[in-house]
Amino acid sequence: MKRPLIAGACALMLQASAIHAQTPASLPGPAFPRFLSEGEIKAACDSGLKGAGERVKTLEKRAVDKGWLAALDDLYAYQEDVQYPIEFVLNVHPDKAVRDAAQACSQRWAEFSSALGQNEKVYRSLKKAPTVDAIDRELVRVSLGQFEDSGVALAGAKRTRAKQILDKLNELSQAFEKNIRDAGTQVAFDEAELKGVPESVWKNAKRDAAGKILLGLDYPSYIPVLQSAENGATRERMWRAKMNEGGEPNLKLLSEITTLRNEYAKLFGFDNYVDFNLRRRMAKDGKTAWKFLDEVKTAVTEGERSDLVDLRAAKAQHLGLAPEAVKVERWDATFYAERVRLQRYSVDQEAFRQYFPPQESLLFAMRIIEKMMGVKYTAVKAELWHPEAQAFVVSDAASGKALATMYVDLYPRDGKYNHAAVWPLRSSSTRLGRTPTAALVVNFDRKGLTLDEVETLLHELGHAVHNNLSNTRYAAQGGTAVMHDFVEAPSQMLEDWVYDKKVLRLMADVCATCKPVPDELVDKAVAAKNFGKGSLYSRQHLFASYDLALHGAQVSDPMALWTKMEGATPLGYVPGTRFPAGFGHIASHYGAGYYGYLWSLVVAMDLRTEFKADKLGTAVGQRYRNVVLGNGGQRPAPELVSEFLKRESNSKAFYDYLKK
Repeated sequence: MKRPLIAGACALMLQASAIHAQTPASLPGPAFPRFLSEGEIKAACDSGLKGAGERVKTLEKRAVDKGWLAALDDLYAYQEDVQYPIEFVLNVHPDKAVRDAAQACSQRWAEFSSALGQNEKVYRSLKKAPTVDAIDRELVRVSLGQFEDSGVALAGAKRTRAKQILDKLNELSQAFEKNIRDAGTQVAFDEAELKGVPESVWKNAKRDAAGKILLGLDYPSYIPVLQSAENGATRERMWRAKMNEGGEPNLKLLSEITTLRNEYAKLFGFDNYVDFNLRRRMAKDGKTAWKFLDEVKTAVTEGERSDLVDLRAAKAQHLGLAPEAVKVERWDATFYAERVRLQRYSVDQEAFRQYFPPQESLLFAMRIIEKMMGVKYTAVKAELWHPEAQAFVVSDAASGKALATMYVDLYPRDGKYNHAAVWPLRSSSTRLGRTPTAALVVNFDRKGLTLDEVETLLHELGHAVHNNLSNTRYAAQGGTAVMHDFVEAPSQMLEDWVYDKKVLRLMADVCATCKPVPDELVDKAVAAKNFGKGSLYSRQHLFASYDLALHGAQVSDPMALWTKMEGATPLGYVPGTRFPAGFGHIASHYGAGYYGYLWSLVVAMDLRTEFKADKLGTAVGQRYRNVVLGNGGQRPAPELVSEFLKRESNSKAFYDYLKK
């Protein structure tokens, strides 16, 4: 069953290697296939699918004995090795022809997976498979759920239709992402229009025939313009371009996706996709998810109103007008929030870039994990999909045993996935002696990171760590193979670490020449992070609510629903914008599940309470590594959280934070 998605280099790499003695000569797992041409992708795809088909036939004929579960897991591990690298490079490979070939292969794998999910022989054997302990029983429980969700138990015509829908949904979601990834949208500005934007953002950017500066919609371009451009028209043009990513084609795709999901749920007797999708998650059903979102809305509404008053006052002061004479537009919000933070707390996100060079920031983030969890990262040479991509071995600090591989791709480029994410490429399996692999992909400014971007780096590293420090018996249960409304918690937990002075001093361990962040600046950042949280969580609430409403019993036009729901917010809807066309999360694996970001955050803040005395505490960190991360999905997430906390989890830390 396929598991979804949840960088002078030479001198710096030498520095990275110098951090740890006894550098491993090679990675503990197989080398990443470089795929130099579409022909190589096609050959690897053909070979992989042929091998998978042969393994399925062997599994069908195998006696259902005590080794049957291991044989099923062997098939899963094989799929990871031959399928996942191809599905990853379609998001990062610099050659469009290779990406396109990888996308075509991914569709073939989706068809294989949907067929496997409806394989009655394998399903019947799984139901009879002997289990020896709770880990075996959990594997059977989850795997049976995956088969049943694929339609194996449906009657003939319904089962056929279920497979058709699954294959089509995969095709549509890939097309949705491709429309964003390959669009290459650029917005042209002259220098005067970019007043206030750091010169490093635009000085070396491409120019058009008229000499205008061309900026893409990648984060290192988009965010600084929204945060810093003095000219409101500049911010508006950039914001509108971002809000129209994917355009009309993606709106049509999203409409088809949600319509098919609704039909799919009805095949199983549900009148909506939300209840179908959530029944195996922590929330259990749509009623519970909506109740949670209502509680969040109640907690953040007053903060959102207060934030808007502050933003209006800041805009009025900036323009020399009375507050009642100005209106805060959507493209104003980030700019004036930054002005408030600067005026009220003397915090300028751009000021942090001098303290966080990209490569050193990566090493710093890894150093945090080393201190907390008793591991070490060592850079190794590897030929990867791009010359700037990097490889690291993750080892146990006490024993020196190689535990995992982590790949990192730091900088933006044409055709690359333009947000931040981690791909779990390979899972742990103690019975196979199998080491896990994850690929961390971000898009950072080469001049340095803001504190917000360091927070993003830690978040994504948290996903990679979840994969890398998994120590599960079966590959199918490794790392991030957890309930989807828990999968963000281990990464969200780490976000708060960037506001700790003791943690920030670890930068000196990896970069002796880097200037330390002044203590007073950290104090100001801590104070400033509380500003705007009402607006932040209200926006997340809107995204989650829209997702649930879009997948409700009544099929809605995506744009009409968004216009209505965003229109009901204090800042309203801006005519001519198409945010849902760029909302890739709900077009793929977060469909009817985006609430999970807020749900997981509640759990993450509760997990943080164990680190309250010392965020780098080794005893607590080791326990967290062993209990929460090490178990992956071989035990239910609520059980792991309760064991780590030594009590039942609750939402107190989250709501206490909202009241600050």
